[in-house]
Amino acid sequence: MIGPLVDPVAHGGRAEDAFDVVIPDAPGFGFSAPVTDRGWTTARVARAYDTLMRRLGYAEYGIHGSDNGAMVARELGLLNPDGFLGLHVLQLFSFPSGDPSEFERLEPQDYAGLEHMQWFQSVGGYNTMNASRPQTVAAGLSDSPVGLLAYSELFNSFGNGTSLVSLEQILTEVTVNWFANAAAGMSRAYLENARAEAEPQVNTAPTGVAVFKDDFQTIRVFAERDNSNLVHWSRFDEGGGHFAALELPEVVAGDIRAFFAALR
Repeated sequence: MIGPLVDPVAHGGRAEDAFDVVIPDAPGFGFSAPVTDRGWTTARVARAYDTLMRRLGYAEYGIHGSDNGAMVARELGLLNPDGFLGLHVLQLFSFPSGDPSEFERLEPQDYAGLEHMQWFQSVGGYNTMNASRPQTVAAGLSDSPVGLLAYSELFNSFGNGTSLVSLEQILTEVTVNWFANAAAGMSRAYLENARAEAEPQVNTAPTGVAVFKDDFQTIRVFAERDNSNLVHWSRFDEGGGHFAALELPEVVAGDIRAFFAALR
């Protein structure tokens, strides 16, 4: 997505829509250095990102994220520091509270979203595994590139085989994590968040979400309960899934552009 955001003219857009783009890896992930201390929750990562942007000289900025990045983005919304413009995400991880009135307001497509949540729970064993024994898992992943590839099978299988991520993209993503020896940092992040025991909070920062057909289905009734300033909502029912930034980068970039343009 870097090209369309940084140089929209080269992609059929307008010069005034160009962004500065800063792409940090969360500590312990990808290109970042390994973490050597405890407590790297998504909230701490959000605070680190704010510090990073200040030190880079930005008085104002916004954030886009998906998956872990979406959770970090929402934490920045909760922090809502001076100059924070808002967050654009591909998922808002809001779930039923048990209040029957919430279900009375669901639309037919929302029930399909609930079914998708059930499917995800059925294949989400790694969540429990990483949240309880991450170092055990990391030893095997750090010893075997085949093991790391197998662990990364959701690149291909998320959404019951609907993924549009190419083999070359999968190999690139996994290679970054292999050469950076990032398995332990990525796995341990689950444990840190599981131990955080944070109280539920409502995000009041300007928030936009793009829901893709074969991704986790953000359900608006639940999302609006947890995010009181939901100002942008897009649905893309023609395709795309959990890795939409890899699958449909120009579509995602266009939605990011639309969200931040509306905040001007």
